[in-house]
Amino acid sequence: MHPHPIVTKAEWIEARRALLAQEKELTRRRERLAQERRTLPWIRIDKPYVFDGPDGKVTLSELFGGRSQLMIKHFMMGPGAATQCVGCSFEVDHIAGILVHLNHHDVTYAVVARAPIEEIEVVRKRMGWTFPWVSSYGSDFNYDFDVSFRRADVAAGRALYNFAPAPHWTAEIGDLSGRSVFFKDEDGAIYLTYASFARGGEENLTAYAILDAMPKGRQENGPYHSLGDWVRPHDRYGEGGLVEPNGRYHAAGCECAAHPHER
Repeated sequence: MHPHPIVTKAEWIEARRALLAQEKELTRRRERLAQERRTLPWIRIDKPYVFDGPDGKVTLSELFGGRSQLMIKHFMMGPGAATQCVGCSFEVDHIAGILVHLNHHDVTYAVVARAPIEEIEVVRKRMGWTFPWVSSYGSDFNYDFDVSFRRADVAAGRALYNFAPAPHWTAEIGDLSGRSVFFKDEDGAIYLTYASFARGGEENLTAYAILDAMPKGRQENGPYHSLGDWVRPHDRYGEGGLVEPNGRYHAAGCECAAHPHER
């Protein structure tokens, strides 16, 4: 921590008022940005999407759960993934306590991953998550919404991530995270209204808002300068393991190539 001057309360209030002016401007700018976000044009989704849920098939329309607004969290988990994305896990951890509030404000929150539903259920149950989490295994959903990547598409420049050509390394990772927002009108037509990727997820991280007000801040001073420096799945703190640069967590002693020193 940097040394701080020690001042009187009157001096502190004067400094705090100067910062408050900046905070108020940020609040007003955030409100204007939110309004601009809601005025984006929409894309009508005519392609039928069917997911695998723990109780059977679920269409995109059914995923709304009788509401008109749907946020889908694209969870970074492909078929056969033996690791868990710490960023995705951290993000969805913030949802449990507000699900009831979202649901009573005409919003459904659901999670989609490309892994088969049997693999998803192992993680969901272990983590104690109760939001709807379905599998897009075998469908184009993840590819159509720019969070999964085929090698040929990346090589040809057809794949996108964060609204730009997907970097070559996305072909190796296969899946990344994001959020897509949908609206369903009274006739049942579905529209994509908003999407965000990469650090766009910070908008949903209340923990960051708290850390940013703390004296030590985020303390992301490790090799990644991101949450990968410290966040772990909430049931894995204190158990060792490591996080790859792509955000995937490996439990201690999993004997994969990521940590040969443990062999």
